[in-house]
Amino acid sequence: MEQDFIKLRQIKPSFAGYISEAQKLLETELFPDEDTVHDVRVLMKKARAVLRMISSQLTGEYAAREKIALREVGRIMSSWRDTSVLRKTLKYLKKDYPDIFMKLGDNEKIAGLMKKKEKIAEPPQEIMSGLQNIKEILNKSGFRTRFEPMNNFDANKLLIELEVTYNQVVNIYVASRNNLRQKDLHEFRKRSKDFLYQLWFFRPLNPSVIKKLEKDLDSMTQNLGKYHDLAQLVISIGYDYKNELNDPSLNELGIIIRNKQDQYLSKVWPVAYKIFCPGQKLVNILGFKLLVI
Repeated sequence: MEQDFIKLRQIKPSFAGYISEAQKLLETELFPDEDTVHDVRVLMKKARAVLRMISSQLTGEYAAREKIALREVGRIMSSWRDTSVLRKTLKYLKKDYPDIFMKLGDNEKIAGLMKKKEKIAEPPQEIMSGLQNIKEILNKSGFRTRFEPMNNFDANKLLIELEVTYNQVVNIYVASRNNLRQKDLHEFRKRSKDFLYQLWFFRPLNPSVIKKLEKDLDSMTQNLGKYHDLAQLVISIGYDYKNELNDPSLNELGIIIRNKQDQYLSKVWPVAYKIFCPGQKLVNILGFKLLVI
């Protein structure tokens, strides 16, 4: 006889695991490298996405406090990886277009970003202070989570919250598709990741369909991330196409960057249309059964 219900993945072990995994990553060395910083930030985004999904079923004080705490961790770490990402992006461009970068050898902003920082014996006090603050935040968050009841969630309410997230992504997709503003595209990526991280808990509903959906969402958000990195690079090198005094090579680099962004977006829109085109119902995309937790 076919099973008439499916259990969702347990939420508390996963949420607590995001926090404890971040703590372990930050204990490995004096100061985390760029990969560790990236991984910790992803864990915080996953935890915050879960909070958005379950906050209506938690005590208001706990949910509000955790949202602030986890957002603070991301805020502190936000600048620790930015320069290295910009440097890597420039290096990829230089590999494909060495002649352009040879002509721009005197550009101080590009040269400054390309120059790899020398390793120092001890990170600046400001960074060490931020790291200590993060560890304290995670310790307190882990302690609070240990005593917060998270065992009796209403599955239908969770599905409603997932649909709320889905509809938010649909709305921002419509805005970003009709008006290519960096702000909207960045928001589209963030909210899509929320949906991706929340969706993981619903995979048992229809494993093959949802795993495919997760794979498509991951690819889409990665391409949006690459688009965003290039947009931040344009800002960092201070490029303004309206400046009539620009070096022609700088304008050519600007066009190359725009072409790259177009290529990434060309991979985004077909996937986005399939998943987030207005008028679709989330339950039809997922193909779900009666839920219990």
